[in-house]
Amino acid sequence: MPQKDRIDAFGAAGLTVFAALLAFNQVVIAVGNEGLQPVFFAALRSIGGALCIFAWMKARGIAVEVAPGTWRAGLAMGACFAVEFICLFVALDLTTVTRTSIIFYSMPVWLALLGHVLIPGERITQVKGAGLALAFGGVVLAITRRDGAGGEASLIGDLCALVAALAWAGIALLAKASRLRTVRPEVQLLWQLAVSAPLLLLAAPLFGPFLRGPELIHWGALAFQIVVIVSAGFLFWLWLLSIYPAASVAAFSFLSPVFGVLLGWSLLGEQVGWEIIAALVLVAAGLILINRPARG
Repeated sequence: MPQKDRIDAFGAAGLTVFAALLAFNQVVIAVGNEGLQPVFFAALRSIGGALCIFAWMKARGIAVEVAPGTWRAGLAMGACFAVEFICLFVALDLTTVTRTSIIFYSMPVWLALLGHVLIPGERITQVKGAGLALAFGGVVLAITRRDGAGGEASLIGDLCALVAALAWAGIALLAKASRLRTVRPEVQLLWQLAVSAPLLLLAAPLFGPFLRGPELIHWGALAFQIVVIVSAGFLFWLWLLSIYPAASVAAFSFLSPVFGVLLGWSLLGEQVGWEIIAALVLVAAGLILINRPARG
């Protein structure tokens, strides 16, 4: 599909479904962490995802090769992917899905700031600046008002979610502003998975025993991660990112905290206090302003 300067109906529908999928994915990760150590869980997911994407590329006749001048960006993208999921999986092990959703999906704030400097045509206007301020205020509120749920451990989990958001923004930036923008989404994703897998395996021993008495549901969570999230979901998101403006694609993730709060409350019985509701409103309002099209 040709490049587009704004989100159309197809893009909006696809990104809304993807946002809901990512929110549900955090519940899946939280369940999987009960049977598998978080970083080892992430490593297995990268290995399985890399094998699936490699098989997909071979089946479709897509060349598996390093395009000239892309290896540095590819290594950086893979490193960002490893940092993102070490931090996200640990965050979901230490704090709630509700809190992690609000903080992690502040990613468009950081991408908008980076894109202002590094991506042509994605400068921050006054309206977007106001949106950034609102969303940032929501993240600060979520981190500083921990609602009595875990003291230091909760704060560490919150900060891990924030670092994960920054790493995700780095991946989107590399996909749009580095030489990797000239390669197919499958190649971008293979870089992320192939580089992150050994990094995650090296880091995994630092986080305790690999297994926590896994049962069928935990292996099912791993299979869901590999097939639905990594192999299909991330590939679809990178494809949309190659078509639509980065800030607009990223801003649709403001729906994920909404879905995440609802799922955390309905499926996991998590408490939702006024601080979380206020943080959610601030982040959502801010990201709507970030995605607001410029006038005429």
